[in-house]
Amino acid sequence: MNIATPIHAKSAKSNVRLGHTACPHDCPSTCALEVEIGDDGRIGRVRGANNHSYTSGVICAKVARYAERLYHPDRLMHPLRRTGAKGAGQWQQISWDDALDEIAEAFVKAEARDGSEAIWPYFYAGTMGWVQRDSIERLRHAKRYSGFFSSICTNPAWTGFTMATGTLRGPDPREMGGTDCVVIWGTNAVSTQVNVMTHAIKSRKERGAKIVVVDIYDNPTMKQADMALIVKPGTDAALACAVMHIAFREGYADREYMAKYADDPAGLEAHLRTKTPEWAAAITGLSVDEIEAFARLVGITKKTYFRLGYGFTRQRNGAVAMHAAASIATVLGSWQYEGGGAFHSNSDIFRMNNAELTGKAMKDADIRMIDQSQIGRALTGDAVALRHRGPVTAMLIQNTNPVNIAPEQRLVKRGFAREDLFVAVHEQFMTETAEMADIVIPATMFVEHDDIYRAGGQNHILLGPKLVEPPETVRTNLFVIEELAKRLGVADRPGFGFTAREMIDRLLEASNLPGYDHFLEHKWFDRQPDFEDAHFLKGFAHPDGKFHFRPDWVDGPAPNKPPAAVGALGPYKQLPAFPDQVDVIELADSEHPFRLATSPARNFLNSSFSETKTSRQKEGRPELMMNPADATAGGIEHGDLVRIGNDRGDLRIHVRVTEEVKPGVLIAEGLWPNKAHIDGEGINVLTGADPVAPYGGAAVHDNKVWLRRDVA
Repeated sequence: MNIATPIHAKSAKSNVRLGHTACPHDCPSTCALEVEIGDDGRIGRVRGANNHSYTSGVICAKVARYAERLYHPDRLMHPLRRTGAKGAGQWQQISWDDALDEIAEAFVKAEARDGSEAIWPYFYAGTMGWVQRDSIERLRHAKRYSGFFSSICTNPAWTGFTMATGTLRGPDPREMGGTDCVVIWGTNAVSTQVNVMTHAIKSRKERGAKIVVVDIYDNPTMKQADMALIVKPGTDAALACAVMHIAFREGYADREYMAKYADDPAGLEAHLRTKTPEWAAAITGLSVDEIEAFARLVGITKKTYFRLGYGFTRQRNGAVAMHAAASIATVLGSWQYEGGGAFHSNSDIFRMNNAELTGKAMKDADIRMIDQSQIGRALTGDAVALRHRGPVTAMLIQNTNPVNIAPEQRLVKRGFAREDLFVAVHEQFMTETAEMADIVIPATMFVEHDDIYRAGGQNHILLGPKLVEPPETVRTNLFVIEELAKRLGVADRPGFGFTAREMIDRLLEASNLPGYDHFLEHKWFDRQPDFEDAHFLKGFAHPDGKFHFRPDWVDGPAPNKPPAAVGALGPYKQLPAFPDQVDVIELADSEHPFRLATSPARNFLNSSFSETKTSRQKEGRPELMMNPADATAGGIEHGDLVRIGNDRGDLRIHVRVTEEVKPGVLIAEGLWPNKAHIDGEGINVLTGADPVAPYGGAAVHDNKVWLRRDVA
């Protein structure tokens, strides 16, 4: 068992057949899977596909034990109607027809009373399959329901990278396995992206490559680093600027490359003259020697692969931090070399046409778009969140658990408790969001339906065919959308009336890709551009062909901009002209002396897997990581119960005293169910929903808090 707890592919037992699929969960790896299926039609072991060039036979342990989730005794099996108070847990089993009839009736009543925008279909990334995830959008557009601005996860990262390169793609991720230096920046890959470590360690074993990790605490990935750089939360841009300052000072900067490929290298060099290692050390908490050593390593190592994650962008200056980190590869000219350059996501290489699937032709630009991150504000009547229009009075929720995972949890829970709000939740388990619903309907899992996936952290489109039969009383997401369309009078609109397999074929045909049968035989399709395109050697994707050191923060490109009626968000006027540290973050102060980040746990994936016995046992309980010096100063001992809070609320949690965090920094790993906490309130009580500049996003790792020993 290596540091990433991989599950290696082995030959299947003779009494089982092998099914091929893709991991459906919200992870950039999108692993190619082999699933053992017994004669009884039940799945057994799940493994990584050995012959998939990115998965390379290795997957995370939580997906390897997927049978534990599929056959969990608490899995939802029947449609339910609430019979008591919201959240009281009183339910009556009903038929599927009754459940769908009641949902449709509630939607019709809400529309008649408050207009079509009163209904807000709400979904996200519980499955990353295109058909089962995105078909809800087709119903939304056909019925002119309120739009869904999907801001919570990717926006700061995608915006920062695209402002630099003009597109969301980069060097082949498999090049991490053949490079001389891998910089893993702002992602705990051992816990969250096992395949990044697979390829990085391959380079270290075969080429003697160095692994550098930049993060905010001594997490499992940091422990595997040859060079470990622990920065204060929200200070990554300062480190990036100092590295570039040294590159110009020491001659590591590739001036010839920049003259051809960058917009204003002279302006950047002038701007960086004051961004010295001493300046950055005071901001980041690193020593001058650490910064100099990092800059020297990447400066003399031409084949350096900057693998830029999401974690460090979940700050209020996250887009700026991503832009600054990506800029290092351009100053050094790393893009020119195989195994060099900067990579965040390959989302733009796939060119999949989902217009029919999502009903794009029916979209009305005048329909309001509500920010998913601000669900608490929207459901409690905030005029700005509601775009100065009427209330939301009915919802259908698929693939997400906002009562647990959304910021400003107290507002979210207050909103869901409204008696005038009808909520239907289509789920696999009785989540805390489902507990607040009026109707709960049971959902299939990924091996029980057909779907198609495309990766973000790699380069393949992968088929996820139905491998086993679902329970008789459980239905797919697509089934629910199709049945509601019939009841709501829009089933004759474009895109409705197809099975999942038919919709996959139509999606692939519209995208000029081979069809379902081809994928069934070949399992996946490699969409990686050639070397010159991937490394931008024909020019970057901006109209001028240049990498932009000077981003246009208001009108620049981004994959997921807010609608024009909303415009730029957050304190965008404070964003810098060149890469720079900008303190729009929640800085610690005398009343809130700590900075809190809510980092991922190894055995959970957002709120998924928190219901399985093994994952819960391995994680233990909700805890707050705290430095010994801070604990001593506060009279706190390991295992003590503390109260932590800010202007949004407070909660109690046990402390784990550890040198893995620096003084002044607190880490709460994992999205535990709210009820797993002492007082039934989860860590997102403390996180804010104010948007990250310039195009939105949730700064869930950017919180100033107070802390005291609990004496209750």
